[in-house]
Amino acid sequence: MDNSLFITNNFLLENHYSRELYNKFSKDHPIIDYHNHLSPKDIAQDRKYSNITELWLAGDHAKYRAMRCYGISEDYITGQASDKEKFLTWAKTVPKTIRNPIYHWTHLELKRYFGIEKLLNQKTAEDIYEEVNYQLQKPENSCQGFLNKSNVESLCTTEDPLDDLKYHKQHVSSNSKVKVSTSFRPDKAISIESESYLTYINKLSDTSNIEISTYYDLQDALRKRVEYFHANGCRLSDHGLTYMPFEISSDSNIDKIFRDKLKGKILSGNDIDKFKTAILLYLAEIYHEFGWVQQFHLGAQRNNNSRMFKKLGPDSGWDSIGDFKHSRALSFFLNALDKENKLSKTLLYNLNPSDNAVFASMVGNFNDGSVKGKIQYGSAWWFLDQKEGIINQLNTLSNMGLLSCFVGMLTDSRSFLSMSRHEYFRRILCNLLGNEMVSGDLPKDLDLIGETISEISYFNAKEYFDL
Repeated sequence: MDNSLFITNNFLLENHYSRELYNKFSKDHPIIDYHNHLSPKDIAQDRKYSNITELWLAGDHAKYRAMRCYGISEDYITGQASDKEKFLTWAKTVPKTIRNPIYHWTHLELKRYFGIEKLLNQKTAEDIYEEVNYQLQKPENSCQGFLNKSNVESLCTTEDPLDDLKYHKQHVSSNSKVKVSTSFRPDKAISIESESYLTYINKLSDTSNIEISTYYDLQDALRKRVEYFHANGCRLSDHGLTYMPFEISSDSNIDKIFRDKLKGKILSGNDIDKFKTAILLYLAEIYHEFGWVQQFHLGAQRNNNSRMFKKLGPDSGWDSIGDFKHSRALSFFLNALDKENKLSKTLLYNLNPSDNAVFASMVGNFNDGSVKGKIQYGSAWWFLDQKEGIINQLNTLSNMGLLSCFVGMLTDSRSFLSMSRHEYFRRILCNLLGNEMVSGDLPKDLDLIGETISEISYFNAKEYFDL
């Protein structure tokens, strides 16, 4: 049996054009990871991990789902088993993930960060566990060290308005070569239907030093937090929504809805959508005022398994693709901002692949020539950031808009080893265009095609986000 690693220099690159595009126009560009969930504390304190389980498995709900599917007990996933037992159990699962992107990512990460040339399985697990743990003791294998190995130039974590950004401030004062910023994620201030909403509003009141008893107070508190984030280098916002609401109502009625919530009254679905529409439009106008980029991640159906959600909480592997309707409300929302000339640079991400053409065509309605690629069809996200999903996103974007204006990949990850997904994306991109050069669908002009590759890999994001 050949147990050598299949990830060679030509991994995913099927012909000489693909290889030349990747090696000459993409491979060596720095990474701008404009949306992720890395820990600012771990970056600022340059955390070192004691073992690969801490680094690689903790909090990775994609791996959790794979292990559960294979019939692994929760004790070896999020339970009381030792870190070594959890890793050995994961290694047992890895060969069963063939054709899932996890199989590619697993071996790409082992090779890029630790030089591991073996396939991970039950037979190799002990050796790999010991080898990686040994390497983790080296000073260069810290959080910042992994970012440096990945050639990361800048990244944006994701923080709630309550965050004091102390670790971002700490990082700014360090000598790190990686620029770390944040994106403003006010989902909890918008989710008025949440059982914990009143608790959150009390915390926001304390953080902003504004007593929030009306909708207008809430507006003031959120504006104050935007100003604070902006003063500390934030230039992006992000919203994770099941769907884009759009139900217009007067400010006085929105204030009544908010006051009813504060009194503990049950709100109707229509009132919830009216409130969400109002606060989203308000925030979007502020983003435009401050020159921010706004991001909308739409279509996740979260926390489906109530029994396990109650036991383990959010982001532990119980979310899936939703089949919500987006087109009408999304159009009305963007148009409401555009007609007042208050539409910021915007990225739209869909989770349901059936919405690809809807989102890709929607962005064209609001690209007004003022900024290159002002409204973007965002990269393949979450369940779609695998080979097929990436290719489908690139093809739809190419058919509906201009691929050459695309700002490229992001990780949306909590793992410092996930920066290798930029390499994964770049290889897929170069192979897609290289194959079309072979077939004659594109001219065999390396400089022409290579310029687009370079722009998508690095230069478009650098210009667009201006970090």
